[in-house]
Amino acid sequence: MIKPWLFEFLPELGSPSTEPDPRDVAGLFGRYLDLWVRDEALGFEGIFFSEHHFGRSYSPSPNLLIAAIAQRTRKLRLGVMGVVLPYYHPARVVEEIGMLDHLTGGRLEIGTAIGVPQELSRLNMTMAEARERNDEIVAVMDAAFTNRVVSHNGKYFSFSDLRLLPRPLQQPSPPRWTTVVSTGSARRAARHRIKISTGFNSTQVIKSIFDAYREEAEAAGFPAGPEYFALRRRVTVATTSEQARLYAKAVTDRLKSFVAEDERLNANVPDAPAPIGGFMLSDEEFITGTPKDVAQNIIEQCRTVGAGNFLSVLNWSAPVDEVAQAHELFGCEAIPLLRTA
Repeated sequence: MIKPWLFEFLPELGSPSTEPDPRDVAGLFGRYLDLWVRDEALGFEGIFFSEHHFGRSYSPSPNLLIAAIAQRTRKLRLGVMGVVLPYYHPARVVEEIGMLDHLTGGRLEIGTAIGVPQELSRLNMTMAEARERNDEIVAVMDAAFTNRVVSHNGKYFSFSDLRLLPRPLQQPSPPRWTTVVSTGSARRAARHRIKISTGFNSTQVIKSIFDAYREEAEAAGFPAGPEYFALRRRVTVATTSEQARLYAKAVTDRLKSFVAEDERLNANVPDAPAPIGGFMLSDEEFITGTPKDVAQNIIEQCRTVGAGNFLSVLNWSAPVDEVAQAHELFGCEAIPLLRTA
């Protein structure tokens, strides 16, 4: 079985040079909240929101979206892929996890990330610093989910005898994920028994990343089955192949415009990892067609890399009506095929 998840950007209205009417922004939030409620009935496993700053996404604090949608759903797993740890104090990260796990009724998934290099650079944070901060916070999270009282003395954070409350409903913690783009990151995640998600690259490159995790997991003494891996892809779906190709061309055009106009992606960040640093996308990143077509492509890619979870970015940045139609088609016709794969 392949578990079908949504990966949600919540794209902004307008552009860097066009400011939308605030009432239209409020309406967009309302439409998406209704859409995510519908996704539960359509059979999605859950939603992973993304965290982005300074433009192109209305998701600078995705934990707020989790709190909002949790009150209107009952089964959807809810998480972030991922919370950008270097922005925060570890005590806040741990305590928000505890709160959200209770607010969701134990449906929280913990996802963390080091962050987009070009966004971090806007705050004068290098990737080297971001990695160090990330590693410190992960160490505090490990300790907090094991001990009632936590102390830490590191380069960026230092505190003694903190009780971080509330404790999560799921014990010892909700499922933990992180995003990776390299074998080194995959190996570090395996040592912490944290599940991993990735995209962008070809299936063969992703297989090598997942294989590195599996190898490290075996050395650490635990079997890493398909449930430890999530493949994320941009999916464009429509009732006919021709319509899907037209939608996919629009997705490509929006992506080219996004890359051309967004100074974050064009900024030179010397220690940015590939593919983000050069914004390189494999052709396999884009899956296009009817629900049956995309389901078969997803199944083939997941089998190649050994992933038991698939994160769909459906009709990326399209008008809401088109996105809603894509969710309906994918939920009604593709999800049954994935769940029986």
